[in-house]
Amino acid sequence: MALIEIDDSMLLVIDAQESFYREHRIDVDRETLGRVFERISWVVGAAKALEVPVVVTEEDASRNGRTAANIRTSLAAASPILPKFAFSAPDNPEILASINATGASTTVLVGLETDVCVSHSALQLKALGHRVVAVHDALFSPQAAHANGLARMGRAGIELVSAKELVYDWVRTVENIRRFAQENPALAVPPGFSL
Repeated sequence: MALIEIDDSMLLVIDAQESFYREHRIDVDRETLGRVFERISWVVGAAKALEVPVVVTEEDASRNGRTAANIRTSLAAASPILPKFAFSAPDNPEILASINATGASTTVLVGLETDVCVSHSALQLKALGHRVVAVHDALFSPQAAHANGLARMGRAGIELVSAKELVYDWVRTVENIRRFAQENPALAVPPGFSL
């Protein structure tokens, strides 16, 4: 596979909502979910700094809450936050129109849930002719469902990369990564990595 081209990429943030998992869900590792939200926020911030278009979805926001505050804070003002009614993001006409409006043929996915909304979106986008990249450490489902979703996407030919790999593909050179870190000190090191 070729490296991910920044000029042909857009980022799709799927249902990274504050109350997606209510307190009665004892199967959810809240610490891991918090780390994933931090990683998503970092990827969104990097996309903003590098001028990669971002589209955000929210499933049943009246019940699941809004996109997590740290992720919303990282968004560019022009990034749409759109309601999602079908599990697959591109099965929602307004979301698909926003994805297509970016002009990118590579869609990068982060968010919830790895085995349902992310997988469904990845498979549908691939069927529509997109190159689809899922950022495996910026996705979440409880317990085995996360691994199941990653395996399903892998079998379907969806590319799986880490947040760090994605940004390094986008910037490409030592000079560019140094400039990125200098201009964006809060984004210099991805959460959970040391450089």
